[in-house]
Amino acid sequence: MRRKSQQFDPRQEMRTRDFEIFHYRDEAARAVAIHHHDFYEIYYFLGGQVEYRVEGAVYRMSPGDMLLISPMELHQPVIHPGGEPYERIVLWINRKYLEDLSTAETSLTRCFDCTRPGHSNLLRLDPVQRTNISSRLSGLLRETRGGGYGAALWAQAALIQLVVECSRAALHPGGERVQEEPSLVSRVLEYIGGHYDEPLSLDKLAARFFVSKYYLSHTFQQEVGVSVYRYILLKRLLIARQLLGGGVSPGVVCQSCGFGDYANFYRAFKAEYAVSPRAYQNR
Repeated sequence: MRRKSQQFDPRQEMRTRDFEIFHYRDEAARAVAIHHHDFYEIYYFLGGQVEYRVEGAVYRMSPGDMLLISPMELHQPVIHPGGEPYERIVLWINRKYLEDLSTAETSLTRCFDCTRPGHSNLLRLDPVQRTNISSRLSGLLRETRGGGYGAALWAQAALIQLVVECSRAALHPGGERVQEEPSLVSRVLEYIGGHYDEPLSLDKLAARFFVSKYYLSHTFQQEVGVSVYRYILLKRLLIARQLLGGGVSPGVVCQSCGFGDYANFYRAFKAEYAVSPRAYQNR
């Protein structure tokens, strides 16, 4: 599956209204901070030494594995230096675009639904699935770069087939976690995910998990790449964006996401997204 790769682009925003696809191959990959998107992401792993964290789960990637990441999920690759180059194909899909391509009988967003019973971000593909999905991705890369006659229609057809293949594979999830038992950080992440609307602090989390706040702070920073405070803030802002997009008023969103004080919510939201909560909702 040899292709011409491209230079890594660190941006985390889409520039189109439908989809964007990238093929990266880095000899010395840079660290990527934990983040989230407003769009769906399909990540196809080709090589390197990478563990991928999605919310509280950590996946050890093998060549040919695929990750499906929804707009609701904080995620981050943990790239281990040395060895072979870090190679992957990344596909971003606009939410409305994918919804518009769906039919009454077939939802193309189904495979991304993190609330579905048995959901796993990781698809460990069998040889037939891998061949089919690899072919669709190769076609998408070729047509989006080539721009020949009918390229847009061909690419759209390949994208639909790709997402259908992913949905079929997701019926039999094969997610593998790095740990046999959840680590301290994984348990803390899971707790934050279920209690983001409550008062949370490093002291309270350390007391709940019976560790010193200094140990928790150091371990969390080392594994996640951000502080406990920063992660809690990102989680709350992520949920806030979803609620605002659903039409919930900024005041209610503030209370629902654990900010308590609207001035703090306003400042944090505008600092992170360069727009006020109300302006974001209107936009």
